[in-house]
Amino acid sequence: MKIDWNRRTCARRGHITYAPAEDRLRERLHAATALGDAWRCLRCGDFVLGAPHGSGPAADAPLVPRGKALRDLIVMRFIAAERVVRGLFVLLAAVAVWRFSNSRAAVRKLFEADLTVFRPVARHFHYDLDHSPVVDSIRKTFEYRHSTLQIVAVALATYAIIELVEGVGLWLLKRWAEYLAVVATAAFLPLEIYELTEKVSWLKIATLVVNILAVLYILLSKRLFGLRGGRAAFEAERHSASLLEVESAAGQLAPGGGRDGGGR
Repeated sequence: MKIDWNRRTCARRGHITYAPAEDRLRERLHAATALGDAWRCLRCGDFVLGAPHGSGPAADAPLVPRGKALRDLIVMRFIAAERVVRGLFVLLAAVAVWRFSNSRAAVRKLFEADLTVFRPVARHFHYDLDHSPVVDSIRKTFEYRHSTLQIVAVALATYAIIELVEGVGLWLLKRWAEYLAVVATAAFLPLEIYELTEKVSWLKIATLVVNILAVLYILLSKRLFGLRGGRAAFEAERHSASLLEVESAAGQLAPGGGRDGGGR
């Protein structure tokens, strides 16, 4: 079933109407009913009773995303939210590593004490807790130098800040954030591929596929680095999707297919 993103968005956020100053275009967006004046929503195209939300020259009307542009906006907001969530988790990890680097002795003592408590339970289930790969990995971290752990914490914090800045920028639809998202995500793809050569897991595969799709989607849909006509083509496509632009273009055509001098 095809999703009508225009009506779904209007149902959630409300309609957006505008009364253009140009007479012919104003007639196309206005309807007189028994209940009063109605104006076409710039997003879904339905007529809405009541006064318009704005008025003035058509060139000053708000640019309301609709159709493909609205779908792209929703996808970008989803990617932005994922980046923010990831950034927050990485930032928490950076804080944890930093705190651990400053109190390794206390953490190690607590870990060994807890391990002693769980040994009888592990022995009951015939599990060698002292030679467990997980326990061995945790013990190895206690041997890391203080400076090494601090470098890891700083690296994680830097990565988290990049993700958070990227997420906020994408949410606000900033073009620089789109470039940052493509460059930053693509830069980590070789590392993700290398990790798969070390150990394959469905989570790593899924993460790699999602990141590749995100890079390709942003590159092509936003026409970055001059692809598909670059920014000029992207802006033209975005404006052409506006209902007011469509109505304006239609209003300039006479019934016989020629130009109407009374249009915009």
